[in-house]
Amino acid sequence: MACAAAALVAQSTPARFQQDRFVIGMWVPPQATHDLRTRYQELADAHFNVVIGNSPVPVADQLKACDQLGLKTLVHVPGTPSQWPTNASCWGYLLQDEPSTADFPALARSAADIRRHRPGRLAYINLFPNYASPAQLGAPTYEEHVSRFMDEVRPDVLSMDHYPLMRPGIDRRDAYCENLETLRRHAGRAGIPFWNYFHAMPFADRIDPSEAQVRWQLFAAIAHGAKGVLYFCYWTPGKGNGGTGEFPKGGALITAEGRRTRHYEEARRLNAELARWGPTLLRLTSQGVRKVHTARRPAEALAGSPVRQISHVAKDPDAEFLVGVLRHEDGRRAVLLVNHDTAYTAWPTVAWDAGTGDVREIDKASGREVEMVDDSPEIPGTQLSFAPGDARLFLMP
Repeated sequence: MACAAAALVAQSTPARFQQDRFVIGMWVPPQATHDLRTRYQELADAHFNVVIGNSPVPVADQLKACDQLGLKTLVHVPGTPSQWPTNASCWGYLLQDEPSTADFPALARSAADIRRHRPGRLAYINLFPNYASPAQLGAPTYEEHVSRFMDEVRPDVLSMDHYPLMRPGIDRRDAYCENLETLRRHAGRAGIPFWNYFHAMPFADRIDPSEAQVRWQLFAAIAHGAKGVLYFCYWTPGKGNGGTGEFPKGGALITAEGRRTRHYEEARRLNAELARWGPTLLRLTSQGVRKVHTARRPAEALAGSPVRQISHVAKDPDAEFLVGVLRHEDGRRAVLLVNHDTAYTAWPTVAWDAGTGDVREIDKASGREVEMVDDSPEIPGTQLSFAPGDARLFLMP
């Protein structure tokens, strides 16, 4: 009788969205109304796998292009969930970007309708960053805003956008990490993935990011356990294609006129690495993040993690790292080391609580587990080299 009752409950409960790939996505998909297949092929060639945002192109044509290329998309369409598309490429539906807390009851009803009429599809909602004002949030604090969203809407994915200020003399990346920590904590408690948008173009007081700054934003998110990273923007918003004129510099991956910028090739390189890491990243669960400076008692900051010590090599400058501590679903521990400096390389000596022969690295070129290699075998200990803003991923017993 108990088994029969459980089966009835399972049959009556709508299927929830299940993420089956590490998300490499973007805001503002191709805005060209001609040669759509070529434009979406260009997007796929840069190793994007999820398309989010509105376009002047009919949704049916977008879905057809994504179907042909194996891309997933979250579409915004009028009508009711029972009328919305069910193409293979349709991962779900974009409900609202940056809602106020006052919008949560209506969003909860819409999400429930989607689960009922389109089981397994995602009701996608993207939240404000933690620098939004209480008036924007509709709550006195960001923590209350996110807590109420989780309690009232019960999302299948937690998502936000945060564009850290990185200017000469002004570095507000700590606030970005605090925002990631908030999502890490809430998503972990609910057992759902989280994604986040980062900026890959100049706008307002955000200067055009370097490739190292883009890398750091991505890897900082992954260190906190993110299961998706989202570029803002892929195609440059412009007055001529539905934009508001807020981006006069241009400079996204593709210009408003359809030309590739340097960010396109940067993203293609970086996304190729993420795509290879993706199967492993999906199997990792965040246990916490440490910020470690080699001159500020690093062993204390690392206590309880699989890393015992991070120190600088003689005559090298001190260095700073984000240390993402994660656990693999097979029980092994994982560590993502991120060079916090986006201007200079780092070449630290790293000591583990496991034998060096037991530490494996996930190779960026193949995605396979390989033996960890000492980058300076003539120096005592194990040395690891990092480009500015770059990261390396390790597994151990």
